[in-house]
Amino acid sequence: MTVKPSADDIAAAARAASKGGLPPIHKWNPPFCGDLDMRIARDGTWFYNGTPIGRAPLVRLFSTILKREDGKYFLVTPVEKVGITVDDAPFVAIDFEVVGTEEDAVLTFQTNVGDQTAAGPEHPIRVIRDPESGEPSPYVHVRDDLEALIDRKSFYRLIDLGQHQDHDGVSWFGIMSSGQFFPIIPSAELE
Repeated sequence: MTVKPSADDIAAAARAASKGGLPPIHKWNPPFCGDLDMRIARDGTWFYNGTPIGRAPLVRLFSTILKREDGKYFLVTPVEKVGITVDDAPFVAIDFEVVGTEEDAVLTFQTNVGDQTAAGPEHPIRVIRDPESGEPSPYVHVRDDLEALIDRKSFYRLIDLGQHQDHDGVSWFGIMSSGQFFPIIPSAELE
């Protein structure tokens, strides 16, 4: 008999496995059990069966068992793996703080699910521009193969910290964090 996975079953298994921290999902390789009607919208809202999940602790719990494999997203427990839909990035960076100045600055981002990530060589910032509109979509690596879309207000604050620097032989406008320069746009395109 095949049992269809449910969000309640997944949440119960995640609670049991997490014990207050991030569970060791990198060690888990359970069988695929099917897709769950769960979606993460571009604004970071989690939906189950078309309805927003309003309980922040439950969203945080699900976020701790989120895994990306071959471009697809799954919730995993020690015994099951279910597919979910992610519209863009699974998290949203809703704020950041800056410690230090200029070359020594460290930008630490906070996500909508409570993760904190200091941008640097292991947690890069990248910006993708829409080929038609030129609209930027900035991301910061959070953990494993998971990123956060940097929200608009935070991106504007980042731009205020920007500087021009040589990158691969070309002048770029970008930002520094943890000794790493992250290019945003070629300087020539700002003139």
